[in-house]
Amino acid sequence: MNERILVSSCLAGLAVRYNGTDCLHKKIRKLIDEKKAVSICPEVVGGLSIPREPAEILSGDGEDVLDGKARVVNQSGKDVTDFFIKGAYKTLEKAQEINATFVVLKENSPSCGSTMIYNGKFTGTKVAGNGVTSALLKRHGFRVISEEQLDDEING
Repeated sequence: MNERILVSSCLAGLAVRYNGTDCLHKKIRKLIDEKKAVSICPEVVGGLSIPREPAEILSGDGEDVLDGKARVVNQSGKDVTDFFIKGAYKTLEKAQEINATFVVLKENSPSCGSTMIYNGKFTGTKVAGNGVTSALLKRHGFRVISEEQLDDEING
């Protein structure tokens, strides 16, 4: 396989999530170990700490954030949009640098969700939409999938 895959760091087993945990996905860890994938956490490269307060997109999705029509706020109400946008662009640079064949991002994340994100009310309710990084990568022609779609993408 000559794939060059960019993946969310939390899926590779790195403890970078908002609460300081990971979401280890064994197939993704194997791809990293085999040097077929590179990991990145858009929120961390965007300047957010570990741990950090949970954040959600208010009044839209990642497309709307990129267009200036929606904001990303943390649970205390602090606007963290700029960190998410900065992280999205740094992730885009990495995807371009490695000439990624496709990108596997953590579903439901305000950065990385590729089909579902939380609704911005911190109630645990999910809605259809892209996270900020996912939206930016898709705008630049990258194929973005979630860890839930990985089995369909890679057999084995």
